[in-house]
Order: sequence, then structure tokens, then C-alpha cells
Amino acid sequence: MTNNAFWHFLTLQLFKERTKHFSVIIISIMLITLVSSVLFISSSIRFSLEKTLNVQPDFVVSRLQGGRVAPTPLVWSDELLEIYGITQVTPRIYGRYYFTPKEKSFLIIGVDFMEESSHKLLQKLIETTDIKAFLKGKQMLVGNGVKSYLNAHFYTKNYHFLTPSGTFEEVNIFHVLPQQSNLLANDMIIMPIDLARKILGYKAGEVSDIIFNVPNPQEWDMITDKLLSLHYDLQVVNKKEVRKSYENLYNYKGGLFLMLFIIVLGTFALILYQRYHMVYSSQRRHIGLLRALGWSVNDVLKLKFMETLVIIISSFIIGVFIAYIYVFILGAPLLKEIFLGGENLKNHLFFVPVIDFSILASIFLIYALPFVAAILIPVWRVSITDPKEAML
Repeated sequence: MTNNAFWHFLTLQLFKERTKHFSVIIISIMLITLVSSVLFISSSIRFSLEKTLNVQPDFVVSRLQGGRVAPTPLVWSDELLEIYGITQVTPRIYGRYYFTPKEKSFLIIGVDFMEESSHKLLQKLIETTDIKAFLKGKQMLVGNGVKSYLNAHFYTKNYHFLTPSGTFEEVNIFHVLPQQSNLLANDMIIMPIDLARKILGYKAGEVSDIIFNVPNPQEWDMITDKLLSLHYDLQVVNKKEVRKSYENLYNYKGGLFLMLFIIVLGTFALILYQRYHMVYSSQRRHIGLLRALGWSVNDVLKLKFMETLVIIISSFIIGVFIAYIYVFILGAPLLKEIFLGGENLKNHLFFVPVIDFSILASIFLIYALPFVAAILIPVWRVSITDPKEAML
């Protein structure tokens, strides 16, 4: 058979059975879109978290009393400075401030804008902030979620914080944090450390924790041992432990999709069964007729393989394309909530386009190989039988 005749017949065959193929393509597109969307969201979140963790301080020291986090003495920062290998020691004050009627909350972070911060992200932010203008009055930098929430409650320029002492502190909105930081800074408020101490109710000489860097990673274990020997109620957390905690968190949330994936596999199995059954029923006579007309076994297998390949490739490309638009352009509504958890403030988060082609290739193979096998194996069995018997 000439190539032109073969491709012409393949085109006619696809057009003739378009209704059967259309249902299979629609279901396949839905499966590929779901799996690819989960892949894109997971890859983007991991990429963003990795970038964020790279600018986090190497160590965080806090105080534990009775298994609970307690205010950390500020004098501990002087003790840390005396340990060789520790640099950029910075006390921090932070905590949750609940908006009346305590349905939503803001994360307030107090920063000493006159000292070098060991948090690279804050340090970069401080460098791009007009410190003189910022320190002229009571000012704050707010995340996009905070700004939207305050605007919705008619606090467009400032907000009055109620302190534990019963007084109000009026703080002006100086600037909105970049939208690229929404993954972690959506509900964040950054203000001078003394103002944060007053709003959160910390006493003089108390901080939430102390952060610092250790430039030599090989000294991390030694530094940890030294710190733990200073005070019995001292807690040390390093960047590696934070990264592991985030990985465990999103691995756990990824497990929520296990049931969805089982449903996907079940649906896919039904598709394969349908295709397998079609060969032994309606297409058995068709294959026998082709063999009777002089088609070889290879020609029949080639026809069915190319027919199946068109369905697989078109379904995969369309499914991945829809998943890309859904995640990276529309922001993955619904699936985003599952990955990021319950929202405190509405987060207009857009995922950074990150595509792992190796995983996409794996998905394609997992999708394509069983599909092709479910078609070619029964086609081969029918093709090697006598054409008269196949047409009965």
C-alpha cells in the first residue's frame, strides 16, 4: 500500500468514527488537565518556596516555657554575638493581630530599620524604602491581602490598632509590598520594632525571637550544640528544618489528591476497557475485511496505531494547554485553595510558570502506553486470524 493511500484512508477512518473518538478525547483531556494542573501547582509552589527559603536567615532562636513559645530575652542577642561564626544577629518582634470580630488576622513584624537585617528579603526591602520618610511618623508596609481587606472596611490610608493596654495606635499605610511576595507576605504588616512591641504587648527587653546567619554550613551542627548549652529553655531552628517542614506540609496536602488520582485511574481504566471491547465487537469485521482486501498484519497494526496516536497526542496537548491556562493565567481557582489551605485574607496569588518536562514525559508515557497496548494487542489477535472467521 502506498503512503498516500494509507494516509488518505486514515483520515477517512478518523472522520467516520469521529463521534466515538470525540467522547474518548473529551474524557482524556479532562484527566490530563487535572493531573497536569496538580503538577504545575506543585512545581510552582516548590519553586517559589525554594526562592523564599534561600533568603531566610540561617537560624532562629526562641524561648520555650512549658512546651509553649514565650517572649525571648533581648540579652540573648548579646550572648549570640560572642559565639565565633555567628553574624548578622537581629531580634524580631512579630505576632498575630486579630481584626474585629476576630475572623481575620494580620501578621505584624517589627523591624529595626536602623540595623542590618539578617533576613535578606527584609534587607532588600529596607534598602528600597525611603527610611527618612518612613520614620517621620507611625508608618507600616502592608501586603496586598491586608491592603484589600482594609480598603473593604474603609481604612484606605491608616488603621487604628487596639493595644493590650486599651489604647489605640493610629498607623499610616506607607507602601504596599510587591505582589510577587504574596505567597508568604499576603497578610503581613511590617512596622518599626518599637511600634510593633507596643501593639503586640511585648515588654521592654522582650522579643519574639532572634535570627542570625552562619556563613559556613559545616559549622551549623557545632553552633547548634553551643546554643543548646546556653539555656535549657532555648529552642533552635535552622533553615534546613524549615525547608523539611514545608516539604512535609505540601507532601501531606498532595496526598489529598490521592483519592482524585484513584478516580482518574478508574476512569482511565473504563476508557481502556471501552477501546478494548470495541475491537472485539464492532471493529472485528472491519479488520477482517481489510485483511480480505489484501492488507497485511503490519498495515492493520500501523493503521490502528496511527489512529490511536492521533487521539493520544491531541488529548495530551490540549489537556496540558488547558492546565497551563488554568494554573498560570487564571490562578488555579479551587485547586489553589486545597494546596494553600484555608485563606485568612483573600490572596491574589499568581503562580510562577514552572514546568518539569521530565514529569510531563512520565505522565505522557503512563497515559499513552496502556492506551496503545489496549488497542494493538486485540487488533493483532484479530489480524492473525483467518479473515473469514474474523468477519463472522
